[in-house]
This record gives sequence, C-alpha cells and structure tokens, in this order.
Amino acid sequence: MAVHTKTIDVGATIPARRLQTLTGEPVTIPQADRLVHLQFRRFAGCPVCNLHLRSFVRRHDEIESAGLREVVLFHSTADDLRRYESDLPFTVVADPDKRIYREFGVESSPRALLHPRAWWPIVRAVGHSLVAIVRDRQAPPPLTPHGGRYGLPTDILVGPDGRVVARHDGTHVDDQWSVDEVLALARTRRPDAVNS
Repeated sequence: MAVHTKTIDVGATIPARRLQTLTGEPVTIPQADRLVHLQFRRFAGCPVCNLHLRSFVRRHDEIESAGLREVVLFHSTADDLRRYESDLPFTVVADPDKRIYREFGVESSPRALLHPRAWWPIVRAVGHSLVAIVRDRQAPPPLTPHGGRYGLPTDILVGPDGRVVARHDGTHVDDQWSVDEVLALARTRRPDAVNS
C-alpha cells in the first residue's frame, strides 16, 4: 500500500537547489528565465518510461522553444542510467536513495502495474522494447531494478520564482503528462505570464 507523503503541492515555493546531473554538471532549480518540468520516472530501463520519454525526445526543440527545461529523475544509480538513458537530450538526475522523491511526495504502489489502465501501455511498451533489444539498440530492462518496480510517475512544473504552478500525480505506470499537456501548461504559465 502506498504511503501518501506529498509535501510540495501547487502554490508551494521550493527552495533553490542544485542537483547533480548524469553528465556531472549541476542543474539549478528553479531557473530564472524558464519553467522547469520535473519528471519523476521509475527505474532506468523501464519500458513504459522509455516509450514516454521518446515522445519528449522527438519534440525536444519545440519544448525548448516554449521556455521549458526538462529535468528527468529516476530512482536508479548513475551507472544504471548511463546504461539505459545516456542518449536523452535533456537533463537526467539519478536519485537512487529516493531522497528527492520523498521530498516531493512521489509515491510507489503495486497499482502502478495492477491498474487496468496500465495493462495496454505495459504490453505496448514491452513490445517496443523487445524490438529494440532484438535489433541490439537497447539493453534488456533489469530483472530487479534499483528502487523497485512500483514507482508512480509524477510531473511538477516549477516557475522561475520557485513556485509549483502545476502538479500531476500518476495513478499507474503510464499516467503522466503528454508533450501537448506540458506545452499547454507552458503557454499559460510561461515566465512572462507567471510574473504578470
């Protein structure tokens, strides 16, 4: 059973922080001139997460042009992330101890995989993953991922002033914002709209 720990909700202001990225360079949150989209994903190599993130990769230029900075967190080690996620064109952060996950109240629950709405996305993502594995384009997902399999996705949009302007807590593995939803939020909450 999930323990609800949300401590940072819409309207809250997060303190400025520097997170260590997969490339070794720090990223500062918030950013003075951009909205930051924090994506809390599951484990490195998660087929559903990877399929979802590919939609963000395909539209990366459009996301950047909208004044958004993508910061994707995984509850995996940096070594695992390098094996699976090193080709992502946006900021990737390893949080193997789930310290940031706990701070933001990101949950885990068996319903991540057991919710009926998760079944088709899991089948579809595993199918895509199998094709990529057979073609030697990606490594098979880990059998026992660091941090477990039951993570629920969470999306948080942080304004330049550190205020959380939008949040979505997933109810299953494939319940997260789409690129279109993030872009729509950015249009209404971009820095000049946030500060006006």
